Amino acid sequence: MATYQNPRYRGIFPVVPTTFTESGELDLPSQKRAVDFMIDSGVDGLCILANFSEQFVLSDDEREILTRTILEHVAGRVPVIVTTTHFSTQVCAARSRRAQEQGAAMLMIMPPYHGATIRVSEEQVTGFFQRVSDVVDIPIMIQDAPMAGTPLPAAALARMAREIEHVAYFKIETAGAASKLRDLIALGGEAVEGPWDGEEAITLLPDLDAGATGSMTGGGFADGLRPIIEAHRAGRRDEAYRLYERWLPLINYENRQGGILSAKALMKAGGVIACEAPRHPLPAMREEVRQGLLETARRLDPLVLRWGR
Repeated sequence: MATYQNPRYRGIFPVVPTTFTESGELDLPSQKRAVDFMIDSGVDGLCILANFSEQFVLSDDEREILTRTILEHVAGRVPVIVTTTHFSTQVCAARSRRAQEQGAAMLMIMPPYHGATIRVSEEQVTGFFQRVSDVVDIPIMIQDAPMAGTPLPAAALARMAREIEHVAYFKIETAGAASKLRDLIALGGEAVEGPWDGEEAITLLPDLDAGATGSMTGGGFADGLRPIIEAHRAGRRDEAYRLYERWLPLINYENRQGGILSAKALMKAGGVIACEAPRHPLPAMREEVRQGLLETARRLDPLVLRWGR
């Protein structure tokens, strides 16, 4: 049995952006190159169909196409987490079962919510994850993100880890993430197999100090972030601090300025993908922001935009 000290998955699992053409269609050749680029950058795994993948602008048919295309293209080179979030328990359970059948290593799921006001009780959230767990045999990661607006106290997360068979990983993106990770680990013990950092690594170092064993970041520069995690894991905190300090300007630019489109802008500039545009109605990245992002990347390392750097 995997435990917190010996998890099945750890390290860096960046989110794969979804690539579109200028007219807003799926660009599968670019999608495959993006996946290859990320694997070549040294990731421990990938996550698809997350919010940073613009999952909310995809049809059900497109989700199926992307899941099948990416998992077949990865072909077992790294484990892949598939996001199956939906408000409906029935729909989420069906998505999750299908993702497992297609080869997903793990599922990432937000608690049920819709819009700004539709939420359910803690009891209903627990029942939601229990029913999804009942139909799968792979780990479930609960995504604790402000977007859902659903209070998920550390005690409730720990209880689900102890009581629901496949709920074992937790991506903590809320304010005070490090403190919540500490509480979750203390309350859940070995049932919390994977306490993870998120939010583009903006809180990576304090979260690692709190006990995070994995991180889900943006997909543009995993080769810069993985050494931070590895140095920290090996007890080389001074080295981890120096590396984090070096990459922090770019981490900050993605988290606070470029946001969801940053990875695609970097990949387009590096010749990995053909188009960085989002799908309407998401607005394109403002040009001044794009130039600032690319300048920050080039100041960090002139080769940062080159595939195979």
